[in-house]
Amino acid sequence: MDVIQYQDPTGNTMVSRWPSSGTSAIRFGSQLIVEESQQAVFFRDGKALDTFGPGRHTLQTQNVPILASVFGIPFGGQSPFQAAVFFVSTKTFMDLKWGTKEPVIFRDHDLAMVRLRAFGKFAVRIANAQVFVNTVVGSRGLYTSDGVEDYFRDFIVARLNDVLGENLTSIFDLPKLYDELAMALKARVADDFGKYGIELVDLFLGAITPPEEVQKLIDERSGMGAIGDMNAYMKFKTARAIGDAASQPGGGAGGTVGAGLGIGMGAGLGAMLPGMMRDAMQGGAAPAAPAPAAPAAAAAATPASTPVAERLRQLKGLLDEGLISQEEFNAKRQKLLDEM
Repeated sequence: MDVIQYQDPTGNTMVSRWPSSGTSAIRFGSQLIVEESQQAVFFRDGKALDTFGPGRHTLQTQNVPILASVFGIPFGGQSPFQAAVFFVSTKTFMDLKWGTKEPVIFRDHDLAMVRLRAFGKFAVRIANAQVFVNTVVGSRGLYTSDGVEDYFRDFIVARLNDVLGENLTSIFDLPKLYDELAMALKARVADDFGKYGIELVDLFLGAITPPEEVQKLIDERSGMGAIGDMNAYMKFKTARAIGDAASQPGGGAGGTVGAGLGIGMGAGLGAMLPGMMRDAMQGGAAPAAPAPAAPAAAAAATPASTPVAERLRQLKGLLDEGLISQEEFNAKRQKLLDEM
């Protein structure tokens, strides 16, 4: 007695044909065994005659009425006939991936135009075995989930453009809309799957991201928002730089910068430094105001110092701390020397 059955050793076979090509002689009384997660589509002369569910089926006219209508009364009850059987897996195929090959253009409310990439996963199962075999598999001997994954990836991406345009105004709203967008996208592509006999079980959005250069600009914008008051931030950075310079023994080239900054940490330097930074950044367009008189202790510690020399030391400290550039330092230094 002939036994016709198929067991998938890979787990990703959606349809397997018996025999793998053409047809084979099947005798009446042969056993067709269909697994719990399968359906078997019976073909003869290129036409699907019937679909068998899970279980053991004896191919006899009394057990399979369609055989009686097609073949009539077989001669002797054992006459062979040429046919083919397609074993169709009805399990859910999960972890199928989709994603954009090229970025899609999106009109963003905050960023004007931006290119977006998206990716995710989806899961499918065969809902109508005959439709799937006739419209997708054809006469192939084996069809795997890779074919469905490759084909329907483009369907999902094509519908994604419509869904984003109808449900999203800015990419900054994405974190709260992922579930809604996934549900809308699933509803939009369900009919595309259904006409091939496939049910779209699940569809997930993994991420929607702008290009890397746009992400960097977004990071910079968020950093500026974290700073808040730029004027207060610059005062804080300047005060910390002065403290670091004053705590350094020797203080830089010639061992004089740290001492000069340490002596000038009083009210005189505190009042003078903002104006010095402004003048240095402006390239010294206007004559600098003379430095305020140093405290008595400072005068005693540096008897040979003059206001210009003191300002040169302070200017050198700004250069060492990276608060002004070398060109700005050279221009300001020359101006101070000309005043001597």
